[in-house]
Amino acid sequence: MAEPNLARAAMIPKTVGLIVFEQMAADELTGPAEAFSRAKMSNGDGREFRCYQVLTLGIGTAPCATECGIIVKPQLNIKDAPPLDTLIVSGGSGIHDARLNKKVAKWLSRQAPAIRRIAALGTGIYQLAATGLLDGRQVTTHWRFAKDVALRFPKLRVTPNSLFVKDGPFYTCAGGASAVDLSLSLIEEDYGRQIALKLARELVVHLKRPGEQEQYSELLQFQVQSCDRFADLPPWILCNLNQDLSVEALAQKACMSPRNFTRLFKDAFGKAPAEFVANARITEAQRRLQVPRTGIESVGASVGFKSADAFSRTFERVIGMRPSTYRARLGITPQGDFLNRRSRDVEPLLALA
Repeated sequence: MAEPNLARAAMIPKTVGLIVFEQMAADELTGPAEAFSRAKMSNGDGREFRCYQVLTLGIGTAPCATECGIIVKPQLNIKDAPPLDTLIVSGGSGIHDARLNKKVAKWLSRQAPAIRRIAALGTGIYQLAATGLLDGRQVTTHWRFAKDVALRFPKLRVTPNSLFVKDGPFYTCAGGASAVDLSLSLIEEDYGRQIALKLARELVVHLKRPGEQEQYSELLQFQVQSCDRFADLPPWILCNLNQDLSVEALAQKACMSPRNFTRLFKDAFGKAPAEFVANARITEAQRRLQVPRTGIESVGASVGFKSADAFSRTFERVIGMRPSTYRARLGITPQGDFLNRRSRDVEPLLALA
């Protein structure tokens, strides 16, 4: 009898509240709202149900103008909010309004014990930090505001360059596009990796990025610094990691001779093309190693290494540890290892039968 009850419980959408205010960042509202509202799950008979109910909560219900001019009308006053599973506090220039900060911080302090998890996006951390709920916790925010947050709230342990960070029931992120990364991570926590990946594909997200990825990635730095001839190389490299990325192949892509390409590349970016490619491959390998069903050798092959040994040696040189050690520290057990252990456990029992 318990299983039907659990199935029915799973079909009840989790309520996600998003705080709305004047001069908020529109992308930090619409990004999470789209992600949570589109998350769906099958009930087993071919029908789908929504995983979440998304509610916009305002200081009152008057329409609010976002930083880019989009007008948003909150569905409810925060005082009338129903029980929430997840609360998201977005950022934006309006976050520094003293009266707004005081009202939201007071409401957050009262409601936090009854909310399963609370996330602050970008400068939304100012409102959440003002409650004291983040004291002693590890947090992150947009790189432009990390130093100011650390100075204003010295009890916080600020990690300035991560996309998002979890510490207990509290989540903080860099804001902007990383708000979608955090939303996908929260959905994965609730409903599993496959639901999150399916949603990422529907949202046309190029990569489902982990929280520890840097806000200012090496590939983005490359694009910012590159001349027009190099501008298309970073996304091409990232999409072709298992292809031939030798100096000759990259030089041909840039319509240059290998010697000239190597010289200009090193002059512009301070590293050889081979080093840049190796780092890009290892960064992607780190993400793929977090998937339990993949073997280490297959991960290495999928990002362009011709042998498991070459992959392992390069990974150790870049990260400082072997891929197996990296996986072990994350607590990830490959499916094959699990099956091997089960086989070893069963064999003695079969011998006794």
